Amino acid sequence: MGIDSPLPSQPSARKQEEAPGPGSTIEDVAYWEGLEHTDEFRQLVTARMRFVLPATVFFLVYYFLLPLANGLAPGFMRTAVIGHINIAYLFALSQFVMAWLLAWFYIRKANNVFDRLAAMVRDRAARGRSSQP
Repeated sequence: MGIDSPLPSQPSARKQEEAPGPGSTIEDVAYWEGLEHTDEFRQLVTARMRFVLPATVFFLVYYFLLPLANGLAPGFMRTAVIGHINIAYLFALSQFVMAWLLAWFYIRKANNVFDRLAAMVRDRAARGRSSQP
């Protein structure tokens, strides 16, 4: 595709007035413009941010704690726990466990909260322009 050539048209960019065909889905005829101003969409974004922001901050602090601890408390991090395995190795391995736990918590939250809210947003879009504020 060249720089000056137009972008291909998207199926969601169809006009609302077009009649849906036999193979059309709800997304093809849904009214998405202005949906970001609805209560349903705001609830979804707020719920996601209340989980994602603290989880991200926690993970970043936990992640950068290893190099900081190695630099600021090298004697403590070299403390042997089992044989030649020291606290630094265990802490580094715990970061893998922490990443998997955060992913598991996100999936649980998505299945129980975010998916329900996203379904409400999709239903609002499917109702069309008449339900928009």
